[in-house]
Amino acid sequence: MKKILAASAGIALLVIVVGMILPSRPRVERDILIDAHTATIFALLNDFRQVSKWSTMLEDDPNAQVDISGPQRGVDASIHWDGHIIGRGRQTIIESVPYERITMQFELGDQAPAAVTYTLSAEEEMTRVVWLHESDYGFNLVGRYFGMVKNPVIGRQQEEGLRRLKELAENLPRADFSDIEIEQLVVEGSDIAYLRTTSIPEATAISAAMGDAYFSILSFIDDHGLHDAGAPLSITRTFSGSELVFDAAIPVRGLSAATPRTGEAVKIGRTYAGPVIRVKHTGSYRTLGRTHDKIAAYLAALGIERNGDAWESYISDPTRTDQADLLTYVYYPIRH
Repeated sequence: MKKILAASAGIALLVIVVGMILPSRPRVERDILIDAHTATIFALLNDFRQVSKWSTMLEDDPNAQVDISGPQRGVDASIHWDGHIIGRGRQTIIESVPYERITMQFELGDQAPAAVTYTLSAEEEMTRVVWLHESDYGFNLVGRYFGMVKNPVIGRQQEEGLRRLKELAENLPRADFSDIEIEQLVVEGSDIAYLRTTSIPEATAISAAMGDAYFSILSFIDDHGLHDAGAPLSITRTFSGSELVFDAAIPVRGLSAATPRTGEAVKIGRTYAGPVIRVKHTGSYRTLGRTHDKIAAYLAALGIERNGDAWESYISDPTRTDQADLLTYVYYPIRH
C-alpha cells in the first residue's frame, strides 16, 4: 500500500513539475504571402461577415446558431456562436489599425480568453499576413496541458484559413484603395435636364461628346426659362469596352407644368435618392478611371452591393482651374 501511495505521489509530483515547465502563454503562429494589397486583406479581416467567407471556424457545425452584433466592422464588432459540436464561443475585435493590425478577443466555453492577432505588412505589392493565437493559462496546470494538445489543432486551422483567405483575396478586383477618401451617406434626389450620349472610351472623345451634350442642355435650360441648380453630372449607363453610354446632366430648378419632359433630345428626370458611397477625386479627368477601379475593389473587399448606376459630379470649372486641382465627386449607389 505504501508503494502504491508513493508511486501515486511520484506521478502527481511529476505531473505538477511538467505542468510548471509547460508554457503558461503558448503561442501558435502561421503566416502566408498573398498577392493582394493590404487594404483588401484588411477589409476581409475587419468584418465578420467577410471573415465567414474564408474562415473554417464554423463549418464543422453547420447547424450552429450564429449572431453578428455591434458595429458592422472594426472595434467592438462581435460574432457569437452556439452549437452542439463546436460549443459556445465569441470573438470580438478589440483593436483595429487600418491596413496594419487587427486584434480579437477569443472566448470558447469556460476556457480563459485568448488573443488572436492578424498583422499585415506590404512586400512588393503583395501582403504578408501573420496570424497569432496566444493563450494565457497562468498557474492553471490543466490549461497548460490542454494547450499542448490543442495548439497543433489551432495551427492546422490557421493554415487552412490562410489558404482560403489567399484564394478569396487573389480573386477580388486588384486595386489599392487605401489612398482614396470614402464616405457613406444618404443623398436626396434632384431634378435634372439630361441628354443620353455615347462615345468611344477615350478621354478626348468623351470630353468632346460631353461638351456637345452640355451645350444642348444649357440651350434647353435657356429656351424654357429654367435655371441650373448644381454642378454638371455624368451618369454612367453602360460600358461595353468599345462604347460608353452615359447621361450628361445638369441639375435644374424652375420646372413648371409647361416644361417639356420627354423630348427627342434633352429630357427632364430625377437623380437617385438613397445610400451611396462618395469618393473625392482631385486631379485630371484622365485619371478618373483609376479611381473607379479602386472603388470597385473597395466594394468587392467589403462585400458591399451596388444599387444603381454610378455618376460623377464635376465641382470645378475646368476653364478656370488647373488640372491638378480639379475636384470631382464620384458616387456609387449601394444597398444597406
